[in-house]
Amino acid sequence: MTQSSFEEIGAVLRSKESFAVLSHVRPDGDALGSQLGLGLSLSKLGKKVVVRNEDGLLEKYSFLPGGEFLRTPLGEPQDFDVAIALDTATQNRLGTATELVRSAKIWINIDHHPSNPGYGDLVYIDPTAPATGQILFELITSQGLPIDASIAENLFVAISTDTGSFQYPNTTARTFEIGAELLRCGVNIGRVSQLLYESYPRRRAELLRELLGTMRFNGHGKVASFSLSLKTAAELHAKPEDNEGLIDHLRAIQGVVVAVFFEELVDGKVRVSMRSKSDAADVCAICQKFGGGGHKLAAGARVRGTLAEVEEKVLKEICNVVDCNS
Repeated sequence: MTQSSFEEIGAVLRSKESFAVLSHVRPDGDALGSQLGLGLSLSKLGKKVVVRNEDGLLEKYSFLPGGEFLRTPLGEPQDFDVAIALDTATQNRLGTATELVRSAKIWINIDHHPSNPGYGDLVYIDPTAPATGQILFELITSQGLPIDASIAENLFVAISTDTGSFQYPNTTARTFEIGAELLRCGVNIGRVSQLLYESYPRRRAELLRELLGTMRFNGHGKVASFSLSLKTAAELHAKPEDNEGLIDHLRAIQGVVVAVFFEELVDGKVRVSMRSKSDAADVCAICQKFGGGGHKLAAGARVRGTLAEVEEKVLKEICNVVDCNS
């Protein structure tokens, strides 16, 4: 993989006219905020911009400026000068969003996942960045691309959500400096934080109650997990976005090193999300054994099998990595 420079990417963003800005399935705040932040900046440059992902704009993030432009891949495939994949570790994680792009002269891949193999024509991957939103801030400001309060709010949400509201170990001094610069651009941190972290639907609390009822511990309390069956999700009318962040309740338990959330899917697979509190327990390496990936302290995979089967083999693998003998 040859790493591209901001200057090379900036030159393409200025010289080309039509852009498809895409991100991964089951998007999180970093994916959505990054898509909208860059999409709005390109629009202010006078470019033709289409912003899409497989799931569209999630209910939780409906307050994001420019959210009306982010939709599922409706309509006939189109030709674009440039297709941009944001925050997407592998190209197949773009899901049906790729169906929008009939052809693109250039593919740009901007990401912060260390497991990203570097697909695309222009590639910028920074595994030290806590969020793709942080990379985009550096790109936009270094290349003199447009930024205003709306763009800043999207980038702030991207960074805040992927750093656990500036709490995770990947948060750097530069992250805080960028946060301050975004506030100077017009972000109302009180309003945004309340919308992000204090405006959950009641069904999410009811989902958490059910999940805690399935909580189990392995490895002398070093591994904590809970699981969600299709039956329970249907009974609670839970949406996939309701799951975001619930694993942190396990991660926060004293003595827990690795937290795991198992979610049964309709395609005969189980979505596995992992969080670690120790560099010695590299959950990205564990998830890669099951066809997934991510970061050292936060990763995931989709594993074929029943809920019980996947739980058994994944938990066994985690205990092989984590010192569960003491």
